[in-house]
Amino acid sequence: MRYGFVIDQDRCIGCHACTVACKEEHQVPLGVFRTWVKYVEKGAFPDTSRHFGVMRCNHCDSAPCTTICPTNALFRRSDGIIDFDNQMCIGCKGCMQACPYDALYIDPNTNTAAKCNFCAHRVEANQEPACVIVCPTQAIMAGDLDDSASQVSRVVATQKVAVRKPEKGTQPKLYYVGIEGDLLDPTRLSRQNTHMFAERRDGHVSPGGFDPQATREVYDVSHPSPWGWKISAYLWTKSISAGALIAVALPWGQPDSSIRLLYAPVVALIMLAVTLALLVLDLKRPDRFLYMLLKPNFRSWLVLGSFVLMAYGAAALAWLLCGIFLHAVPFLLVISTVLLAVASACYSAFLFAQCRGRELWQSRMFIVHLLMQALIGGAAAMSLVALTVPWGYSPEWGMRISGVTVLLLMLHLLMVVVEFFRPHASAEMKLATESVVRGKLRFTFWFRVVFLGTISPVLMIAAVAVSALMHMESPAAYAAVIIDVLALYGLWWFEDIWIKAGQSVPLS
Repeated sequence: MRYGFVIDQDRCIGCHACTVACKEEHQVPLGVFRTWVKYVEKGAFPDTSRHFGVMRCNHCDSAPCTTICPTNALFRRSDGIIDFDNQMCIGCKGCMQACPYDALYIDPNTNTAAKCNFCAHRVEANQEPACVIVCPTQAIMAGDLDDSASQVSRVVATQKVAVRKPEKGTQPKLYYVGIEGDLLDPTRLSRQNTHMFAERRDGHVSPGGFDPQATREVYDVSHPSPWGWKISAYLWTKSISAGALIAVALPWGQPDSSIRLLYAPVVALIMLAVTLALLVLDLKRPDRFLYMLLKPNFRSWLVLGSFVLMAYGAAALAWLLCGIFLHAVPFLLVISTVLLAVASACYSAFLFAQCRGRELWQSRMFIVHLLMQALIGGAAAMSLVALTVPWGYSPEWGMRISGVTVLLLMLHLLMVVVEFFRPHASAEMKLATESVVRGKLRFTFWFRVVFLGTISPVLMIAAVAVSALMHMESPAAYAAVIIDVLALYGLWWFEDIWIKAGQSVPLS
């Protein structure tokens, strides 16, 4: 048994009866929707046409929301319905990033995720979903796709049907008859920012920047970005935490013993604590944080990553205790801690890969980006410690590591150029990268990340090198401090644009 929907858009009149019935049946709060009707228009006045698309959960056979959910609050029933238990939800918003269809939202009353659940309570009572009952043109059909006698099964077998984003591999069970292709692919829509009486009708591009001949989105519901600055900060603090112990373990010269034995693990532990605090504070239900440990879904990298971070924290604490009481760190502990640091830095690539709705985050280079960012963050942070902390003052090592930081910044910039400027196969990836290099994020990218965060450190270290060759006095230590600060500054803003750019492409 596999319950699914068929929506005949040739019959749909855009009356919103399904939306109203759904809201009444489930007491859906204002501002959020389990099902909604989207409008697009084609052509230019007077030759225009309007088309409707009913949007909702696709009840996928391979639902990515159930994989990323850390507590199994989202689950697939034996009848194929993707249902949810809001008593288990911690409000991590991972399901919203995993769904390619914008089907999930955060209920403002409970601060937990919610979506269309096929009116499971009605199905169990042998009744049809509320939206099916109220549709005045019988445009919405529901039933068992495995039952050859059911109406939905016959329509799918005998008529031309389409699904949204089949390339995502989710195997959706929401089929459309007669829908416009532009409604299935939101990247093909022109989103206007004009008003009703401020549009030009002469066939030219309006001051608002949209082409009247293009397919225009004229009505949709709000879909705010689920993740914000806390997730950007989480990536930044985690990079510094993981990189701090890597920086003092790699064979590029030994720092003062106090830096290696005490300050490095302290920096790692402090930034790790901030990382965990950010993750908890970003939850809509932080009071349920322990559910990830007590009721875990081990398919989710939110859960696996939490265990990786805790293991790394334990190793860093052991490093610190060995430094305090033994004045040395066993080689085996060094190796184990570095491996856990690499895992802490890189596991986010697997977590973001589970966010199937965000094409930019599916990049195979992301894991290398994360490792490089950890090396940059750790090297810059520990160089700052060596150059500014009186009891661990080690200027020669600090300046050497600042030089390493500059080399890492140049290598990372090369990776970023390849990432953002290479040809992209998907429209979503192209739009996401264009928002960085030419769109609303371009100032942050070109000025804060590229110029201040990368080019400026390179120019500063080049000036110091030229001064040394000419036997001129130069404040090399001060320059190294500025280099480290700029490196961390650029890293912060790169994390910010990565999160924003990934969410800049509409999903519905």
